[in-house]
Amino acid sequence: MSAALIDQLLHLLGSKGVSTDAHDMAPWLTDWRGRWTGRALALVSPASTAEVAAVVKLAAAARVPLVPQGGNTSMVGGATPSDAGDALILSLRRMNAVRCINAQANLAVAEAGVILSNFHDAALAIGRRFPLTLGGKGSATIGGLVSTNAGGTQVLRFGTMRKLVLGLEAVLPDGSIYDGLASLKKDNRGYDLTQLLIGAEGTLGVVTAASLRLMPAIADRAAAWIGLNSPHTALKLLRWLEARTGDQIESFEIIPADTLGLVLKHIPNTRAPFEGAHEWHVLVEYVESVGAAATEALTTLIAAAHEAGLLDDAVIAASEAQIDAFWHMRDSISEAERADGPAVQHDISVPVDAMPDFMIDAARVIEAEFGGTRVSAFGHLGDGNVHFHVRAPFGVDRAAWQNDVGTPASHRVHDLVVAAHGSISAEHGIGQMKRAELLRLSDPARLYALRAIKSAFDPLNIMNPGKLIPLASDALVQ
Repeated sequence: MSAALIDQLLHLLGSKGVSTDAHDMAPWLTDWRGRWTGRALALVSPASTAEVAAVVKLAAAARVPLVPQGGNTSMVGGATPSDAGDALILSLRRMNAVRCINAQANLAVAEAGVILSNFHDAALAIGRRFPLTLGGKGSATIGGLVSTNAGGTQVLRFGTMRKLVLGLEAVLPDGSIYDGLASLKKDNRGYDLTQLLIGAEGTLGVVTAASLRLMPAIADRAAAWIGLNSPHTALKLLRWLEARTGDQIESFEIIPADTLGLVLKHIPNTRAPFEGAHEWHVLVEYVESVGAAATEALTTLIAAAHEAGLLDDAVIAASEAQIDAFWHMRDSISEAERADGPAVQHDISVPVDAMPDFMIDAARVIEAEFGGTRVSAFGHLGDGNVHFHVRAPFGVDRAAWQNDVGTPASHRVHDLVVAAHGSISAEHGIGQMKRAELLRLSDPARLYALRAIKSAFDPLNIMNPGKLIPLASDALVQ
């Protein structure tokens, strides 16, 4: 049956659209973090929505699973096939056209395989911008960003992908095409299928294109690297800045001293912003829609904040190159941590006002209960989402530490998050990494709804099986 299916796919897509070569498939069989490696019958790369629909129909008829994949940048193993070797990787990378882009309407329609950085360039070319960015913008694709409801560093002002998607085109598990690209302000035809597909991680269908909200390009921007004494002071500073600037504070990233130290240690061509030491650091970006006085305005604000006792020191970027250097340090944190040794990562959220206490108190709990561990909490303080990482002591065996300490430490972190009325997944999704934890910590109503929606959309369970939706058997992996 597998051989017959491959022949059908070759007839449909040609040799350019189907590969069973192990060398061609190898880069797409392992997740970004290197934690999961699977096998696949073939790598299938349709070039149009009609071809995607035909592939899905063939897979449904053969009862063969499909694993949709964009840039393969999932942080939770959400785009990696299982080791059963019975699935097709459905790559959307050939569908990389910006179908239309309209400056007057502040709207663009981009196919699922469009790389985020390329979409940024397309928007800037017409004097607009797409206000979502993240460290993996050079490989992350629009389809993947939609399917994981991605966030990034501008959520503070613009929200996640849910706020930026105006409509979707998708192929459903029976091969039918959902055409919801029209950006209607009012539409009361029942369930919002677009919103169901956003964040579904490919378990309900294959996103093939999205209508996306654009914003006017900024006229000027400025950035400051700030040293201060605590997350509590950082949140006070954010509220103080917001009260005086409205939505001109676009990013507000908090970084502890030891995390910055890892970047300076492992990432070439980085240097400390200050000569003195500070327990906590904040990277602020300020924008202006008109004029070119962002640096002067931010300098005045930072000076006033210093007078108010809200910060200890600050460096205002003197050029675009220095702004980029600041962001390079922020975006390199994960790379620096990987270079430093084993760690378990948690993408969590709690209510914004509770986050400073959580960052301090939860870190103390974990370090006390799991001797030798070091906790780093950094990220998007203003939207209540930080990356809470538990790092291993130096010199440990990676696999043994992960099993003996990393896994129980993760359970404890998630317990603390739930106790704080938070979420164990703020922006990376569930994938396969957090499925058992979602089962352990979710209320029955949420589990019932997730399973019922999945079953209704995909009764054959061919769409990205083993991701997101908890099964009773997941309790066995705790």
